[in-house]
Amino acid sequence: MRGDARETLINDIDAQEWDALFADVDAEQLLELADTLPSKLVDRAITAMDKQQRQYFKDASQYSDNQIGHWLSHELLVLPLNAKVRDALRLIRREVPDYADTIFLLNRAGQFSEAVRLTKIFGAPEHLPLVDLSEDDIDVIKADDDCTAAARRVQKSGFASLPVIDDGRQLLGRVDMLIASELVNEYYERQVMASAGMDEEEDLFSPVRKSAKNRAVWLGINLITAFLASWFIGLFEATLQQVVALAVLMPVVASMGGIAGSQTLTLIVRGLALKQVTSANRKALLQKELRVGGLNGAVWAVVIGIVAYFWFSNPMLGVVIALAILFNIVAAAIAGVTLPVILHKLKIDPALAGSVILTTVTDIVGFVAFLGLGTLFLL
Repeated sequence: MRGDARETLINDIDAQEWDALFADVDAEQLLELADTLPSKLVDRAITAMDKQQRQYFKDASQYSDNQIGHWLSHELLVLPLNAKVRDALRLIRREVPDYADTIFLLNRAGQFSEAVRLTKIFGAPEHLPLVDLSEDDIDVIKADDDCTAAARRVQKSGFASLPVIDDGRQLLGRVDMLIASELVNEYYERQVMASAGMDEEEDLFSPVRKSAKNRAVWLGINLITAFLASWFIGLFEATLQQVVALAVLMPVVASMGGIAGSQTLTLIVRGLALKQVTSANRKALLQKELRVGGLNGAVWAVVIGIVAYFWFSNPMLGVVIALAILFNIVAAAIAGVTLPVILHKLKIDPALAGSVILTTVTDIVGFVAFLGLGTLFLL
């Protein structure tokens, strides 16, 4: 569950139920949960572990969650460097861990030395040393490597898992294909959520105070931009006093520009989130949206111009609002493409900030075009 809803349920579970839940928890499971559980519950889970699992948890906690040493599997097939095929066969007659296709060979100091594929063991003479069957091209990962980069190396390695060592080449564990896939998926999920303006820590069930605080900033910015649009309207006060019809039709101009811009903005934000918008295709996208805006602007300019003419029996008023609609929809298309790209480069969330700025642009352009043309042609 997401943050706030989960927190509510955690607070309602009593100590005995937690003890039952933590009875079989291992280090890998707790490492995934540790960042989202209160510290008192993490301590309770650690107490419930056996000595070996506590040591695994302690070792992994020395690495940050963006280092691969934090996310190891400790279910290994391990033998000494001088082991023979018969030793390997005895080992795999027991239980073979999931995603384990190699046996790791260690020297007397416990350092990683070689890896042998299980497929090479079957059919080999039992007296043959395992080192004679070892792989030359296995990739060895260091525990302080970036977790996403290390996960991608596992995916491309051709092995079901890769060994992870520390600076002294001590074998700490392995990264298997399951862990690697989860890490890569989580990385891309974070990228998509960040680009689309979604926050894992806030959802529909967030507390009122937290939600209000997070949204208040953008409400304040929107208020400033609304006053800015009002200031531009004030510049044409004399025109509005003499041609009241302009005041009646102003919301139409602003609304059409705002909707057209929002459509383009939504498509570009989604394209940025999915990595579909790049420096190579921005110009083509802008040209395409300009053509779409020009076509829609022309069609709806004619429709609204005709409606205004019959409503107020003033043909010039119809021409004025038609031109203003056309200008505003084209300006909205330009803003809808360029604003998200600029905000994305500035590391400002385009999904949250884009609509506020876009509304300001379309309001100001629409009002200035409409009232300016009205001043020019109707007075």
